[in-house]
Amino acid sequence: MRVLIVCSSGGHLTQALALRPWWGAHERRWVTFPVEDARSRLAEEDVVECHYPTVRNLPNLIRNVGLARRVLREFRPDIVLSTGAAIALPFFAQARRHGAATVYIEPVDRIARPSLSGRLTYPFADRFLVQWPQLREHYPGAEDVGMIL
Repeated sequence: MRVLIVCSSGGHLTQALALRPWWGAHERRWVTFPVEDARSRLAEEDVVECHYPTVRNLPNLIRNVGLARRVLREFRPDIVLSTGAAIALPFFAQARRHGAATVYIEPVDRIARPSLSGRLTYPFADRFLVQWPQLREHYPGAEDVGMIL
């Protein structure tokens, strides 16, 4: 199985790295920020650096839409997984067109209120996972998986 893991650096990357027992068994590629945190933690991984910053930056959103199209076409993932944040949107919006399922995990620090990235990716997610049961009322059909860290 081919897995495309799309996430911001920092805490989002930490949560994605915690899933290593699952993704470690699959062919994978990462899409994340061009920052030292991500570069050092993913030094042994296949990484594509996205256009950064992604928050409230329309030019970079447009550039990342093109990047997502290219990465999805070339890598042909079976699953696109994201732990957030904004970089997930251009990949989730195009994943189905490329035959990939999408799985979004709302970050652990979202306890009672949904994140903006979660709200934007929710319509494109095949599976939407939350780490706190309270969030299920904001995301009908979401699965509570408990804390992954």
